[in-house]
Amino acid sequence: MSTGSEDAMKKCIDTVCRLLIPGKGLLAADESLGTIARRFEPLGILSTPGTRRDYREMLFAVPMLAQHISGIILFEETLSQTNAEGRLFPDWISDLGIVPGIKVDRGTVPFFTGSRETITEGLDGLSVRLGEYALQGAKFAKWRGVIHIDETLPTMNAIIANAVSLARYARLCQDTGLVPIIEPEVLMDGSQNIIRSADVTRALLEAVFDALYAAGVCLEAIILKPNMVVPGAASGSSISSGEVAQQTLDVLRRCVPPAVPGIAFLSGGQSPDMATRHLRDMVRMGSAPWRLTFSYGRALQDEALGVWRGQAANIEEAQAILIARAKALSAAAHEADA
Repeated sequence: MSTGSEDAMKKCIDTVCRLLIPGKGLLAADESLGTIARRFEPLGILSTPGTRRDYREMLFAVPMLAQHISGIILFEETLSQTNAEGRLFPDWISDLGIVPGIKVDRGTVPFFTGSRETITEGLDGLSVRLGEYALQGAKFAKWRGVIHIDETLPTMNAIIANAVSLARYARLCQDTGLVPIIEPEVLMDGSQNIIRSADVTRALLEAVFDALYAAGVCLEAIILKPNMVVPGAASGSSISSGEVAQQTLDVLRRCVPPAVPGIAFLSGGQSPDMATRHLRDMVRMGSAPWRLTFSYGRALQDEALGVWRGQAANIEEAQAILIARAKALSAAAHEADA
């Protein structure tokens, strides 16, 4: 299967290989303005272009980060910001040996008036924006489709609509020479048990791959960023990391073709320790046809952010915490190759 020009597809395949280096994962630093403001507020940090720039520079400047992180997902604002030396972030990140990427969706809106389900916006004008992002140095992109779950949700309409949007985005990326990171996420909020979570995740992934096939997306030039199969946060369930790993791999084996080169899990609100254990246990189980790794935001950042608190004096300590977590995740992702 091929999509887009031969040159664009070669660029995609090359980027996939760079992102899926054994033992490395992705740092998701693509929080929207509203999300990062909510993270900053409890710590007394005012969210401004300057504080956001300082925070992300603190993250990216961690010594030897490239030993454990292959790619960084940026927010659109960050793509055009410069570091303290006046270098554009994408150029600086590339020189560090890390691949810069960009979140391209515009967030979620209600699926219809009064609905608790959502659809992701951003397809209008996306082709033009992707070309601009590529000129700014982005090599890959990310789009998130969010699925709400409870006793009656999700509806198949919402699942299919989000799957089709992910597929349209992915095709436009590949036509531009950008690797699409495809993020279909079943939220872990709610009281559902792990079996219900598995059933909904399976239905979502089946719809996503049906849509990808229909859109002519080259599976060898994508990276899947799914949720792990976990019980709802309000379920009160006590599930071992081994069971989470087994349930997640069972779903993925049923739904994800072996042509997909890699799966980079989202952390989805899990604690840093929990997200690390779950990844480790999945990799230890072996026999997966795809490379398993991480694409974490909060699970990589939260510990460092809690120390940094917007203070230059705390940078060194915060960076030490971040690199320790990155090392732990790198080790978890690399166990199958050890």
